[in-house]
Amino acid sequence: MRNRFSKKHGDGSGHRSGCRYGKRIAAVALVGCMAVSLAGCGGKVEINDGTFRPVDESELQFPLKEKTTLTGMISYPANTESDPNKRTIFKRLQEQTNVEIEWTAIQGDQWADKISLNMSDPNKLTDFIFTAGFTDSNLLKYGEFGAIIPLEEYIDAYMPNLKAVFDKYPEYRTMSTDVNGHIWALPWIEQLGSGKTAIQTVGNMSFINKKWLDFLDLKMPETVDEFEEVLVAFRDNESKLQKEFGIEGSIIPMSCILNDGDQDPCILINGFGEGYGDADRGRHIAVTDDQKVISSATQEGFKDGLQWLHKLYEEKLIDPEAFTQEWSTYVAKGKSGRYGVCFSWDVGNIDNLKDWVPLPALTADTRNITPQNGSFTSGYDRGRCVVTSVAQNPALVCAWLDQMYAPMQSPQNNWGTYGEDDDFDIFEMGKNADGEDMLKHAPLGDASPVEVREAEAVGGPLAVLDEYYDVYVTCPDDAQYRLDWIEEYYTPDMHTENVYPNVFMSREDTETLSNLEADISKTINTKKSDWIMNGFTDADWDKFQEDLEAYGLSDYLNLLQKYLDSYNADTQE
Repeated sequence: MRNRFSKKHGDGSGHRSGCRYGKRIAAVALVGCMAVSLAGCGGKVEINDGTFRPVDESELQFPLKEKTTLTGMISYPANTESDPNKRTIFKRLQEQTNVEIEWTAIQGDQWADKISLNMSDPNKLTDFIFTAGFTDSNLLKYGEFGAIIPLEEYIDAYMPNLKAVFDKYPEYRTMSTDVNGHIWALPWIEQLGSGKTAIQTVGNMSFINKKWLDFLDLKMPETVDEFEEVLVAFRDNESKLQKEFGIEGSIIPMSCILNDGDQDPCILINGFGEGYGDADRGRHIAVTDDQKVISSATQEGFKDGLQWLHKLYEEKLIDPEAFTQEWSTYVAKGKSGRYGVCFSWDVGNIDNLKDWVPLPALTADTRNITPQNGSFTSGYDRGRCVVTSVAQNPALVCAWLDQMYAPMQSPQNNWGTYGEDDDFDIFEMGKNADGEDMLKHAPLGDASPVEVREAEAVGGPLAVLDEYYDVYVTCPDDAQYRLDWIEEYYTPDMHTENVYPNVFMSREDTETLSNLEADISKTINTKKSDWIMNGFTDADWDKFQEDLEAYGLSDYLNLLQKYLDSYNADTQE
């Protein structure tokens, strides 16, 4: 979803000569770097060894009796306020808590490079990393090296807001906990619908130009054959469409970006074979009704679906630039009104809401929409915020971070706030049905929701739950109409019962999976693009299956199966 902070942050792979953390078990090496000034360290740094440090709860009552300073690291979008303490959200938090944060702020497009360097040097570390966005591998590595500390005891003792979320939705605690029982990071959670109605169940929605359908007196297609006929009608009536709607440039019956997340067209092939399609464009996996992990790219439906897409391409019904175009090019052509069918999280990104509607599931051998993996628990980022080993009062750090999980605070951190001294706010402070304060989304008007949210929101750890809507906050307009689309157009055809959950593997297994996935996904994506463009034979398909197995597909699926079984056992206890 392009109106949220990016999660693609650094790989945390920095190496530091001279002073280094060393593994927790290498206590001597760690002590040597604790409170001693060494060449290459540049100063004295006291390292927290991760042992739980309890405090009297009276010391954590906000606002604190005496002003206290903590340090934090945060990313911010380019062309927005670079000083976090000038943002209204943090100004209010300082007043409410009497805690001032001394920020190290890094522009978002520089975060990946700088965060890995900062994490490798305790002199550059802050008490916490607010917008870490760390991968599982990052979390486990930094935990093992002693750069970050485990948080499970602090959550239970000093984070009542987050603990309440974990108690009500224990699956989030399970997803946040590693195989050794440690929670290394505070998550970002955004519920918008649940189960098969969750907003994340379908990312790459297919949209069709209703204005063109009506003008050419065409019915909404329900099968792949009817869909092909509609695309042919768009192609063959190019001059009529150009004249009627003042379109400059050629008509493009269907445009997309192959292998590009929400712009990929593979939602169209869900109806082939047994109906699994290819909903997980990163891992190309699905879960059967009997809880078996399979590769969607080895199914006959994937083969038949790609053959059909190649037929559409041969008939000049698919944008020839679909294999190479950038997002900006894709949008520019869409805004010129040249598309009959397109794919995105929201068609408003590509053209407009008025003239377009979602394209329902298409029937081929069956009729099905496979939900995206991980979507049943809605939006979740495991590595959003970490507490580092330089924090000398981790209980206070965690208590302050717990304020981000307050029901009135989380929506503001996620989307923006109210009462700012500028032209537009995301929220107005209103009342709910019981007369209590509630954040009401202001009408978007001509303002760009992306720009306003980036200017006001701060991201970080938070939880926006379904039960908050119309109690603490209204649902954003652009989320609500997307939820309506999913429930109307897609949920009725979601016959797949399971999705792969957001599991937390061991460091060794995470690295093994990553290595296997690199070759497997590259092979699948390369063949997918090649075959849609150029076609393929049965011999090509057989060789493809052999190549995947040579790259370790069976080991890959077995590893995923092991963690699926473990997750199911944990959540069913």
